[in-house]
Parts: sequence; C-alpha cells; structure tokens
Amino acid sequence: PMQAMGRSTHRSSNMSLSTSTSRQSPRVPHRTKVSLEELRKLEAQELPLCSCRMETPKSREILILADRKCMATESIDGQLTRCQSAVLKHEMMRPSNSVQLLVLCEDHRNGMVKHQCCPGCGFFCRAGTFMECQPDVSISHRFHRACASVLKGQSFCPHCGEEASKAKEVTIAKADTTSTVPPTNAHGPATPGGPEGRADTTTGSGRADSSLPVHSVHGLDTSAIPGSSRTATLQTGYGTTATPTKLRFHPKQLYLSAKQAELKRVLLMLVDGIDPNFKMESQNKRTPLHAAAEGGHKDICHMLVQAGANLDMCDENQRTPLMEACENNHMETVLYLLRAGASATHKDVEGFTCLHLAAKSGHYKIVEHLLSTGLININCQDDGGWTPMIWATEYKHVDQVKLLLSKGADISIRDKEENICLHWAAFSGSVEIAELLLNARCDLQAVNIHGDSPLHIAARENRFECVTLFLSRGADVFLKNREGETPPDCCSHNSKAWVALQANRKERDAKNMRLSQAEEKVLHSDIALGQESVPIPCVNSVDSEPYPDDYKYIPENCVTSPMNIDRNITHLQYCVCKEDCSASICMCGQLSLRCWYDKNGRLLPEFCREEPPLVFECNHACSCWRTCKNRVVQNGLRTRLQLFRTSKKGWGVRALQDIPQGTFVCEYVGEIISEAEAEMRQNDAYLFSLDDKPQDLYCIDARFYGNISRFLNHMCEPNLFACRVFTTHQDLRFPHIAFFASENIKSGEELGFNYGDHFWEVKSKLFSCECGSSKCKYSSSAMASLQDRWTLNLYLHF
Repeated sequence: PMQAMGRSTHRSSNMSLSTSTSRQSPRVPHRTKVSLEELRKLEAQELPLCSCRMETPKSREILILADRKCMATESIDGQLTRCQSAVLKHEMMRPSNSVQLLVLCEDHRNGMVKHQCCPGCGFFCRAGTFMECQPDVSISHRFHRACASVLKGQSFCPHCGEEASKAKEVTIAKADTTSTVPPTNAHGPATPGGPEGRADTTTGSGRADSSLPVHSVHGLDTSAIPGSSRTATLQTGYGTTATPTKLRFHPKQLYLSAKQAELKRVLLMLVDGIDPNFKMESQNKRTPLHAAAEGGHKDICHMLVQAGANLDMCDENQRTPLMEACENNHMETVLYLLRAGASATHKDVEGFTCLHLAAKSGHYKIVEHLLSTGLININCQDDGGWTPMIWATEYKHVDQVKLLLSKGADISIRDKEENICLHWAAFSGSVEIAELLLNARCDLQAVNIHGDSPLHIAARENRFECVTLFLSRGADVFLKNREGETPPDCCSHNSKAWVALQANRKERDAKNMRLSQAEEKVLHSDIALGQESVPIPCVNSVDSEPYPDDYKYIPENCVTSPMNIDRNITHLQYCVCKEDCSASICMCGQLSLRCWYDKNGRLLPEFCREEPPLVFECNHACSCWRTCKNRVVQNGLRTRLQLFRTSKKGWGVRALQDIPQGTFVCEYVGEIISEAEAEMRQNDAYLFSLDDKPQDLYCIDARFYGNISRFLNHMCEPNLFACRVFTTHQDLRFPHIAFFASENIKSGEELGFNYGDHFWEVKSKLFSCECGSSKCKYSSSAMASLQDRWTLNLYLHF
C-alpha cells in the first residue's frame, strides 16, 4: 500500500487494488426442452452460409464406410461420375449442411476450398453449364441453377448469399480426365426430370444403403447425450434426402445457445457442423465453451468437448473456460473440465490462475478441490505479486484464509510493493484474519517500499480494531515511514484510531522515561552550569565514560583574536513599531522579506528550509517592546534538552519534550575565527562556516568553547536545519547560526542536522555515518557501493 493504501493498481494503488473484475453478463433462463418442430422453425430463420472451407474432426465410421477412397461425385455434362482416388487426409468436408460429409482426395479437397462443389446437391461442377457467382475478381462460386437457396421467394447464391440474379451462366469445357468408375444412371440437376439436390449415396452394390446406423458425427457421440434424438443425427447421415432450401445456422447461434443452456439446439448445430471453437468477436473472442462454463452448464460443456472444443482455448484476456467456471463457483463444471484435461496452471493477462480467481471470489469448495489436485502452486503470484492468500485476505474470506494456512501457504511472500498479507488485512480491516496471521507468526514490523508497517496502514484506513490488536501485540507507534510519518500522523485527529494511538504513545513515553531513569546514570545535572534558561542534564547508560569536560561551556559566541565586527548602533536598520511588529510596515520584517515568526515564535510553514532566507530580528535600536514577536533567537535556549551517551556515535543530544515544527531549538555557539586560522587548526571536527559561498572568510569553532550544539550528530534525514539570523548587529559576515525543528519531534528523539557533502568528502576516509537512516549516503555499505561505481567509471573511462 502507498500513502492511501489503494492500488497503482491495485492494487493500482496507492496500493494497487488493480484487480481484474469478473465478467458480468446477463443471465438468461435455461431452455432445455425444445421440440424438433421448434428447431426447424428456428432453422428457417437463418441465412444460408456455406462450409466449403471448413473441416470436421475424423470420424471412424464414415472413414470405414468410404473404404479410404475419395467420396466425391463429379457432374460432367449432366453425367455423374464417382472418384475413388486414394485419401491422404481423413478429415471430412462438405459444401453445406444440406449434403453429406465427404472424405476427399487432395484434388477434390482443393476444389472444395475453391467453391467448385455445389452446396445444394454436393456434386463437383467440373464440366457443363453451371451458374457462377463472382463476389471478387479472384473468387468464383459454382452451383446449379436449381440448387440456389430460396428465402421468401428470392434466390441466393448458396455459397455467399449474394442474389442469384448477379450470378452468370457459364459453360465449362470437359477436361481430359479419366474416371475410375463408369458413369452411373443417376442424373444431376442439369438433367431434365432428374432428382435435383440428391447426393449420390450408392454403394458398391448400386443401391442406397440407408440401413447403416450412424452414431458418430464430427467425433460427437450423440447416442450418449441425454435428450438427443436419432432424427437429428440422421439428418446428415447416409441414405437421407438433402433439400436445397435447408439453411444452416450462423456460428454465433452456437455461442448464444451454449450461454442459454439450449441443449437440443446446441446438439443440432454441432451435428450441423458448426465449429465448437468459434470465437465471438463482440464477447472478447470467447468460445461457446467459455459461455457454457461461465453459466455452469455441464451437459453443454460435455457436448462441446465431445465435438472437439479446445479445453484451454483463451479469450482476449487469456481466460480459459475452467477459469470462468472457477470464478463463478460452478463446482460440477470445474470437476468435469479438470477430468477432461483442462489446465489448472494457466495464467490470464494479469497473471491470475484458477486458484487466484476462486480465492478472490470466496469459493471455498473450489479452492479446496484445486489444492487437493496438487496441480497448482499454493503460493503462485500474479502480475502484482499477489498470492491467493493475499486475495483471500483482502476480500475478508476468513474460512479460505484458515484453509490456505492449513495447507501451508507462505504468509511472508511480498507483492510488487513489498506488502505482506498483514498489510492487506490491515487495509481491509479484518481483525479476525489479522489475528490468524499474527498467530501464524506473521511479521508485525514488516514495512513496504513506502516504509509503512501494518500499523501505518490500519491507522490510515481508520481500522480501529486492527489498530488496537496491533498495539496489543507490540507494534511500534514511533516507527516512521519514508515520508517521516508515524502511525498517529497517518490518521484523522478526530478518529478513534488516533485516540488509541495517542494513548499508547503516552503510555510508551512514560514507560521509557521510567526505564531510562532507572537504568541511566546521571553524570551531571546541568552541563551549562546555570548559564541557560533551562538545565541540560548529562546521562550515560552505555559505558563508563564520564561527562565531557574538555571544553568551556559558553552561551554566546566569543572571539580570541581581534574581529572587526560592526556593532555601531547608528549603523543598524530598525523599526518604529509601537506594538508587536505584526504589521507589514515593520522595517525588520521587510529586511527579512517578511516577518517569518508566528505568534508562538515558530517559523511559518511556508518558510523555505532548503534555502533559508536571512532573518533579521528586531534589535536594541528598535522602538518595539522587548517581547515583540520578531525576537526569538536572541531570547536564547528555551527547549529542554539532554546530553546522552549513544551506542555508536559517542555523545548526542535528545529532546526531553515534544518540539513542534518550526521551533527554535538552539544556536551553534563557539569561537569565531578566520578561515586562515581554521586552516592552521588540526582538529576541524567542530567547524561551522558562517557563509555558504565557496570562499568562506569566517567560521565558528566549538572545539574549545561551545554550548550543547557541539554535541549534535549528523543525520542523513535530519530533524533540524540551520538558518542565518541577525540580532544585535547586522554585519553580514557574522550571522548567528540558529537551529530550527524541520518536523514535529517527539520527546526522547535524538536531534541532528546534515553536516553536508563537503564534510563527508573529507571524513569518509576516516569513519562512516552511523545515523541508521534507510536513506543514509555515508554508511559503510553506501560508501563501498559508491567506491565500486567510481572504480567502474574509472575503468570504463580508460
């Protein structure tokens, strides 16, 4: 989760909740009882479309009946001639649903593809007079005049549906071919008085064999399907009479009928030769099997699979029929598809598996069965890095979380933003799931790429119960994320979660104070020896080091050699304000661009901390009161501070009270010396330049003379920043260096500022930074990485 814990999706997202939504399509009442008469009426409403370029699966019965020889019948000058060439491919073809399925040699297969077989009678138009429709210059459709499709008294090309009036009568010369079978006495459509539209079904004995049972069409075992009829099967079997006016279904009808569970209509269309793998462009290229699986129509799925439907055919979103069944909680359909061989490990365009979809939707039985098969990894991650456990957690499916835990799901897996399950439990506010995860030893202190812990997320989403649970389990209320926010900073100040966090914070503060007082040894009650407005105690709980006394504590800057500082009162610019210098006419405020202090003496929020302007406070030449609002730094130290012994950095300074942002904390005090003098001194660890220009003329050295500020440590993420302030004089060469709080600082926090890159360019050779920040640039590991990059760049340069 990001600051608002949504998704970049997304779980976009802010935490990305970027998830795929289940496809919602209107449910149509199931229609399973349809009479054959109704089917015939429906058939008559369909426009004629040929199937010259379509192939059907192999059929063992028809292949045996054909004796592995070509079954084509040619119409040559009104005579019908059978071809018995060898068959190379065993797939069946036919020009339309009006005629039988044929096993063809390569020559006739090519003729079929070129629309040279008449869809009305099934005879190949090789020589003689025929009708020819040309929808394109490179395409021609041949058929007999009497075989044109008729709809509402109008004739159409049986190949493409164009009006027959656009077709031309052509005469094709007889080719020099030799037939293996002499012409029969059957007459083609061009023979007067002949039986038009009838396919040649003669066997070797010369008579029609209509007594052969046909139980397999297109590989579909119709005898085993409840509700199927032999009448429907025999409509395209051998020994039947084809009618040129019979019109085939459009493949779209198969999709719609599968979706609406119209069992008999689906059967009729499959027998009719419609491709079970037809893809609906308007439905994301889903197949009839997708539609049947989504609706949980197991019988329809079985019919489609038996007819050759591809179990793992994908739509535009790479979803399979099994995924549709899993997402829509159709257990019987899931069981059937898995038994039929559907893949359970396939991923869609977002990386979802069947297990992800079932876990997200809360389908317990399906999740349980998928896990029992052992086919799928319980910890598989989608494109967002989310596991089924994360999805079940986010959508608050408690039983599924228990199931996944019992099956060994890994609760420490991180998503693309390094969130673990507990982050998502906090986001959704499911305290029951959060408790399950914590009991399973989920890491309560884990942080994501934004530095947010589960407590940060629960606070931001105002999940009071989760906040209470996390605090009772020891969550760190003081932990800061990358934005510098603690959990209380993340939530609304009038919320129940904020009240609970604040109460916990105060309780922790009090406890820490009691522990520190009990364990820390007070070395000195006031290292300032009464020279400051507040005492500064010194404590040590780390080692036996005594309090430092190798310097002289002074509250104001001093000089040890003549300094020509302009302190002439007549050279001061001053104000003539009679009240508290709040008006914009205050001359001192104008020198600073404006008065930057509020009524509490804190810097205004709009004050630029990155490049602070010079601040001119009111001075002793001004007419205003000594208590005016533009006098802060000159009032000296007012914040309760403590000198303490750190574990790695020697001495340090910490706050003994909460310090609001913009508060003046202390001034950097020491000995004012020239740049030339600074160059001569061996110990330069306490030098602070008075100017930010490259040619610094003067600096402050706190080595021998200084105040509490000389113990402030470096921080790569500081909570103090320095500002140049003028009080008793306005000599721009000698400003006061004042430290202000750059953020809200809690009692007990260490104080520090950024020493700057120039300091570390020199000192990094001697020691490394120990600030502990995740953004530290000068730690031993960071400096080693930097040295490696320098070496690589040097190598590449040469």
